[in-house]
Amino acid sequence: MQQYQRSFYRNFSLSRAFDKVANKSLVRSTGYINGQWISDSNDKNGSFDVLNPANGECIAKLPRMSKAGTELSISAAAESFKKWKLTSAKERSKLLKQLADLMVANREDLATILTLEAGKPFKESLGEIAYATSFVEFYSEEAKRINGEVLQSPFGQKRLLALRQPVGPAALITPWNFPSAMITRKLAPALAAGCTVVIKPAEATPLSALAICALVEEAGIPPGVVNCLTVGREEVAEVGALLCHSSAIRKLSFTGSTPVGKWLMRECASTVKRISLELGGNAPFIVFDDADLDVALAAVMSSKFRNAGQACIATNRLLVQEGVYERFAAMLTEAVSSKLVCADGFHASSTIGPLINRAAVTKLASHVADCVARGGTVTTGGQECVVLNNARTSGNDSQDKGCFFEPTVITGATTEMLPFKQETFGPLIPMISFKTEEEAIAIANDTPFGLAGYACTKDLGRAWRVSEAIDAGMVGINDGAISLEMTPFGGVKESGIGREGGTYGIEEYLEVKYVCM
Repeated sequence: MQQYQRSFYRNFSLSRAFDKVANKSLVRSTGYINGQWISDSNDKNGSFDVLNPANGECIAKLPRMSKAGTELSISAAAESFKKWKLTSAKERSKLLKQLADLMVANREDLATILTLEAGKPFKESLGEIAYATSFVEFYSEEAKRINGEVLQSPFGQKRLLALRQPVGPAALITPWNFPSAMITRKLAPALAAGCTVVIKPAEATPLSALAICALVEEAGIPPGVVNCLTVGREEVAEVGALLCHSSAIRKLSFTGSTPVGKWLMRECASTVKRISLELGGNAPFIVFDDADLDVALAAVMSSKFRNAGQACIATNRLLVQEGVYERFAAMLTEAVSSKLVCADGFHASSTIGPLINRAAVTKLASHVADCVARGGTVTTGGQECVVLNNARTSGNDSQDKGCFFEPTVITGATTEMLPFKQETFGPLIPMISFKTEEEAIAIANDTPFGLAGYACTKDLGRAWRVSEAIDAGMVGINDGAISLEMTPFGGVKESGIGREGGTYGIEEYLEVKYVCM
């Protein structure tokens, strides 16, 4: 075993941090193209570092794939599509079920890899792996439910049919905040529909994507059906343009920021691709006077602090009706200060992991400073965790800092503050007071984004009114954890196009063909 591990670390440019992973076949640091683990592909761009955001340690060096690797993966996906689209729904279902079973069997190793590269608490990582697996399991069944229609013809000699067929090879561009679940939420319906894929994971968290590809290989999914690129930040624009402009790629699915989504949308116009975009949010959470405040508190904590607030549907603005504002502010401050613990994700006490990088720490600090400068009051938190961030695991002074930031509550917020105009993407809750339901809806909708919104009330009529009035693709009423594999996930306005999850998600990878005979 010791001899194997020495060879393993030498060949794959990986840190000793991966001693924690039992199944070493999951730990990969090369691209996966046409069933082969490829480190070069004629791209001579060197490598990029993957850092553990908890302590700044470099845990892996991956090859910077660009034009050659991208073209090779597109070619592999296009060629394998010719056979994959002809496989039976039952066969695709069987392979997806095998992949789901492998994910369950390797859940702790997958969670370990996730915590190492994304920093989130290990319990949260286990939860994400379960969530990621749920999509594979769900679409293993949906593969067998892709049905067409026989339409009634006005002519006795004609038969009219509507068939559903796979759209073709798909490019899947995924984010760093949920690096396993955001892949399977796209990958599983694509494979179920009969599409082949090219995955471009975020450069901050590519190891989870590669681990899933290792299980794809083990599950027996044919070479070329799933391909995965390792792409550094400097190569992202080139690779993105190649995927957008390729006529062989017929579908692009992206989860990430609104500016990047707009760019991809423009670039995809040249080949008139099918696109689905899950973009930024600025979720309002409304607490009414008549709400059960204990329920509201639990919902706010759940919706805001999962993954240290780095979630597109995380509460970004907390609106509390004036009659319960002071009481709820005290309850929230107490809960945040006493229940949330910033620590390395493998520490038993950890409930809040680090932000993804130092740029995220700087952004969050600027949001806090802006709120304070405009009259807000920090009731708990408000700064980065200096001691944690300056800790070193290796004694190497050149190692980057950690990226922890204290969970923060700010009262006395106004709509002029930065969190009301931008997505914070961190553990900060600004609280604003409102008087009437109409005022709350106006504040909630005063944003170009419309991904998710939340409200707490005991009034059933109000629950219906508010859920219909909030301009968002998803609304939680008395609940802050709304994401499930069988439900449609997506936004309105500048938060995106299309839906993922449920029966809606597989439609994104299917075309309807009309046949008259």
